[in-house]
Amino acid sequence: QVQLAESGGGLVQAGGSLRLSCVASGSIFSINTLGWYRQAPGKQRELVAAITSGSTANIPDSKKGRFTISRGSAKNTVYLQMNSLKPEDTAVYYCYAEMTGGRGDYWGQGTQVTVSS
Repeated sequence: QVQLAESGGGLVQAGGSLRLSCVASGSIFSINTLGWYRQAPGKQRELVAAITSGSTANIPDSKKGRFTISRGSAKNTVYLQMNSLKPEDTAVYYCYAEMTGGRGDYWGQGTQVTVSS
């Protein structure tokens, strides 16, 4: 069992920056991958970025250069640095944990990011 707690969302102007944080608790040593998804109203949830326990990052090309994902030294914390934000980045951002050995996936409650024009 894993619990994920996100923080750092808010309202920013276009061109601004936000840093999202997610702290995992529980069976943290069974986590293989931590990442971030987002979902805008009326749209599918999409991958923003992910990082493995070995700190191998996976960021879609469309977000490289603006978004950066990293893990804390304790490996139970993941950060998403978002720069040059655009109104189309407005969404609920969810922390995601993929477990090892078929133990399942876990999701945080989400944190709202709103980018004004």
